Amino acid sequence: MGKMSAGPGMEPPGEWEIAAENRARASLVMTSTDSAHEEQDVKRTGTVSVVLVVLAAACSGGGTAPTTEAAATTETTTTEATATTEPTSTGVQPSPGAMVMVTTSSLGPILADGDGNTLYIFTPDEQGESVCYDQCEANWPPLTGDVEAGDGLEGSLLGTAPRQDGTRQVTYNGWPLYYFAGDAASGDVNGQGVNDVWYVMSPEGGAIRAGD
Repeated sequence: MGKMSAGPGMEPPGEWEIAAENRARASLVMTSTDSAHEEQDVKRTGTVSVVLVVLAAACSGGGTAPTTEAAATTETTTTEATATTEPTSTGVQPSPGAMVMVTTSSLGPILADGDGNTLYIFTPDEQGESVCYDQCEANWPPLTGDVEAGDGLEGSLLGTAPRQDGTRQVTYNGWPLYYFAGDAASGDVNGQGVNDVWYVMSPEGGAIRAGD
């Protein structure tokens, strides 16, 4: 609003008119200032709301990450354990009080029980008491109990040796005899040569190795 001035034929403004004009100007300035403050408040409110939303999303995401990571670790661990598990059961079940005999196989004449299930020796035993226990024993069950000599077997070579659980393991020529969990039926020789320490046995009382 421009300052009022006296025109031709008009009287100069009085003091009350000048005061009214000043009040109008002050009111206009205050109204503009209030509008600017309100605009700033709106901007602050919007900024605070955005920050709160971002923080809430971050907290929510952080809470689920450990669970996902733990699940992945559990799956990896489970997968690795499954991949390294050795056979622990067999279709060939040891039967105390069985017969040891000679049977024909793809490796030639070898020792077997009365049902034709292949018997093995473990070279670390060194013609003495068994050193195969725990997981080894689960994979290579010992032949225990009293047995009799079957066809083709030299009965004088049969004997027994004590085990840690108090049972007695059948031996032949001093070697403790075992089954293999990987043999599913009579005649199987899947344990032959495993780790270069497991072998089928000949009627003469020695290990049958590759090329024998």
